[in-house]
Amino acid sequence: METGFKQAAPGLIFPQGYSSGLTLQQTAQAIRQVKSFFEANFSNTLDLSRVMAPLFVLQGTGVNDDLNGIERPVAFPIKALGNARAEVVHSLAKWKRMMLAEYEISAGCGIYTDMNAIRPDEELDNTHSLHVDQWDWELHITKASRHLDYLKEVVRKIYGVLRATEEKVHQLYPHITPVLPEQIHFIHAEELLQLYPDLTAKEREDRITLKYGAVFLIGIGGELSDGKPHDGRAPDYDDWHTDNGEGFKGLNGDILLWNPVLEKAFEVSSMGIRVDKTALIQQLAIREQEHRMHLLFHQRLLKDELPLSIGGGIGQSRLCMFFLRKAHIGEINASIWPEEMIQECKQHNIYLL
Repeated sequence: METGFKQAAPGLIFPQGYSSGLTLQQTAQAIRQVKSFFEANFSNTLDLSRVMAPLFVLQGTGVNDDLNGIERPVAFPIKALGNARAEVVHSLAKWKRMMLAEYEISAGCGIYTDMNAIRPDEELDNTHSLHVDQWDWELHITKASRHLDYLKEVVRKIYGVLRATEEKVHQLYPHITPVLPEQIHFIHAEELLQLYPDLTAKEREDRITLKYGAVFLIGIGGELSDGKPHDGRAPDYDDWHTDNGEGFKGLNGDILLWNPVLEKAFEVSSMGIRVDKTALIQQLAIREQEHRMHLLFHQRLLKDELPLSIGGGIGQSRLCMFFLRKAHIGEINASIWPEEMIQECKQHNIYLL
């Protein structure tokens, strides 16, 4: 596949002839406009109420997100609690589900919040920052909704808001033309593997997203026929093991958009129907993490104290980067960057905050 960018080591992309179509001041205003428009329409579409969220949680409760299980959380002792240690959240995947119970949210309704995380082990590149900001959301569902068709229904609603946001950006900044297709394409990670068996997981994402423009990739976390998962996912929030009725496993996935600036697949959301008791026990056993069943979150789920739910995260800086056609997340997200990256980006008209 021919591309119009220069690849820099390690993993940094410099689109040839790149120049932001917005000044720094215009970008700041546009970020506010994108976030305000998307948040309002997203929360209304899914009937979500805004709640406050913690920046950190106590260690050893099982509440923090383990991501792929290897990332180190930022941790610190709390003097007022006898030096008990707290961790800055990686995400609020489990916390949100407990809040559905605490707020007594009815089935069909949900909550969302601003989530800010610090991930010191991120490999910094065009799309990854030490600071992660996203809308974390969780929707209370019934047992009857724990199936693939309902997951697809929610994905289509979210995708509709994405398209509406892109159109709003075009109205405000006419030189930014819409690129999202009318429909999002659904495919399971195993189907994708069978289509492109000789490609890596990321190369398969690029190939399918280039073809369709917008893709929901189902079944992230479960082992595929090549003996590996498409990508990592913790065993205790998304359900990636339950049969989905189409001959595959998994009731979760990622929303991928074709990024015309970077010319690659661009993940904007990870989401899914959450584990019930059966899926939790099975997935912990698969990952040999049964010891986690004694933690606070897991005990509450096993005792039927938490509602069934669907939820996920939608990257705030990621969305702004996509809709404003930026080449680097550092043009949206103020963070710490290696000096070499700052200077090299500047040489290619990319100015990092």
